This record gives sequence, C-alpha cells and structure tokens, in this order.
Amino acid sequence: MHPRIRPLTRDEVRSVDRFAIETLGIPGVVLMENAGRGLADVLEKQGILGPVAILAGKGNNGGDGFVLARHLDYRGYPVRVFHLGTLNGLPLDAATNADITRRSGIFLQAWNSDGEAETFAAQLRGFSWIVDALLGTGTRGELRDPFPALIRAVNMAEARVLAVDIPSGLDCDTGQPLGACVRADCTATFVNVKQGFLRPEAKPYLGEVHVVDIGVPRIALRDYLETSESQEA
Repeated sequence: MHPRIRPLTRDEVRSVDRFAIETLGIPGVVLMENAGRGLADVLEKQGILGPVAILAGKGNNGGDGFVLARHLDYRGYPVRVFHLGTLNGLPLDAATNADITRRSGIFLQAWNSDGEAETFAAQLRGFSWIVDALLGTGTRGELRDPFPALIRAVNMAEARVLAVDIPSGLDCDTGQPLGACVRADCTATFVNVKQGFLRPEAKPYLGEVHVVDIGVPRIALRDYLETSESQEA
C-alpha cells in the first residue's frame, strides 16, 4: 500500500487516469508502458523459471499484458500471449501495443471462446507463470462467457499466477468474487491498493500485493491523500 494515499474505489481510479491524461496531458499509452514495465519488474523479482503465458482481455488490462510481453521478451524470457477474439476493436492504446507485439514476433494466439475450462487448461500446461490480464477494476456484475471458463482454467493450472491490477472476477469496491474469480499468487496493482482489497473476502484471491508506480504525478492524487497529510498541504 502507498504510505500516503488511501485505498481507491473504481470511480476514483478512473478519475485519476482521466486527470493524468486529459488535464496533465500524459498520453494513455505512456501510462500503459509504465504499467507493463512495472509488471515485468514485479514478475522478475518473484523469479521466472520457465515460459510465461499472458492472457490478454479486450480492454486496457489486456494492453498492459501486451506491454509486459514485450519487456519479458527483451529480458530473454520465453513468453506467449493468448488473446480473446481478434485484435480488432481494442481500445486505442491497447491496440497500439498489440500491434507492436505482433510486429515484434512474439507468439500471439487467439483463444476460441467456445471452449471448456479443461480445453483452456490443457493449453496452459508447461508454463511457470500465468499472467491474468483479462479483466480490470471496472468489472461489476455477474461474469459473462467465456470468462468463467477461462478463470476456472487458470485456477486449474499448476503455474503460479500474477494478476494485473486486480484478479479477474473480483469486485474492486466490495472485494467480493463475481462468481468465478482468479486465485492469484500475487497481484500487481497500479497507483495504490483498491478499496475492496482490504475486505477479508478478497484475501484468498489476491495473494501477495505489490503496488506499481505508473508515473501518475502527485497532483493527480491530491484528493486521495490521507486526511492528516492533506490538511498539512
């Protein structure tokens, strides 16, 4: 946990991103780059003893996974990216990094969303780490297909699991699982821990939590400082 910033809700996370991008002029792709590099640092410190599988969703969480793939590849680690559907229709920053990943020759494979958990799990054999970059903090409500099957496949695998920002299927604000939920060995979350992380229901899914600095300036966080410090400012 950041020592001076209180835990953030999903709406506050969006507000921080919006302020950094729209008011301060930091391109979203820069924040995504910082996030992916920070994820690589966390994973490397945990120890990478074999190939890494990155499961990339259709949003910016998946974009962070594409950046991570590039940094792991640069550092000499074997990495494969499994993405949902086609790469068309991704948000702009995620699409940019997906295209870079493709041009870099990194292994990319689309997952057939009609498969069962056992089918997906078979594809995840032999990896030392699985990176969950499927769903982000904006997720709420009951999960739709194919996510329950994908999440069950991750939990069936023998590999260790790193969750990107939040385990897929965990509610950011309440800490409650939304049905199926990834059980991570560690969670690398951006800017600061999320409000739901403090709930006891969330602990079995989070694993060890690491906060990743994505380069958001302090001014973007002034509304979320602990009360004592904000009064001194």
